[in-house]
Amino acid sequence: MNKIIVVVCCLFSIMSLSAQKKAVTETGDEVVLFDNGTWEYQNKEILVEMEIPTNTKVFEKDKKSTFLLKSKKVNVGFWLNPKKWKFNKGKDNLESEYEFELKGEDLYGMVISEKVEIPLETLRSIALENGKEAAPDLKVVNEEYRFVNGMKVLLLEMSGTMQGIKFSYYGYYFSSENGTVQFITYTSQNLLESYKEECNIFLNGLVEL
Repeated sequence: MNKIIVVVCCLFSIMSLSAQKKAVTETGDEVVLFDNGTWEYQNKEILVEMEIPTNTKVFEKDKKSTFLLKSKKVNVGFWLNPKKWKFNKGKDNLESEYEFELKGEDLYGMVISEKVEIPLETLRSIALENGKEAAPDLKVVNEEYRFVNGMKVLLLEMSGTMQGIKFSYYGYYFSSENGTVQFITYTSQNLLESYKEECNIFLNGLVEL
């Protein structure tokens, strides 16, 4: 297996929403708990309410995306171009429901789904905070709200370094009363720009069923 796949899959396994360890002090401050018994205050900068721009363009699934893959946890589906993408169910040691690979290329994808509803702003903070446990230099490069097939999603582009590998991931975050979905593509930092169009076509296959 390609080394970047192993590294980034490890990051995503850490990013499961249910894996976070947090607590509230007697004075009401939120703290993060670590396995070695230490703790630190939750990053205040991450939790500050932000003005995230909204892209006014309407995003729809591509006509060549003819295969509908359905989540078993949340009432969403993913329209794929079967000539370009292959997929597998998530492996037992990871939190992903599905994993994807662009055939013959170094672009990968993943679906993480959970049944709990989470506000998108909170989901952003959780994704970034948990991701930093594996890649301390992880940062948001670009973010915006989009309307994709009638759904309001948060687009996040993040970059970081893990085990010396510089990677980027680019994906949609969606939540409703039926659950939460992280639909994400990832590759090395030096390749993301060349794959952006392919990423957008792939991600725009997200639909609510």
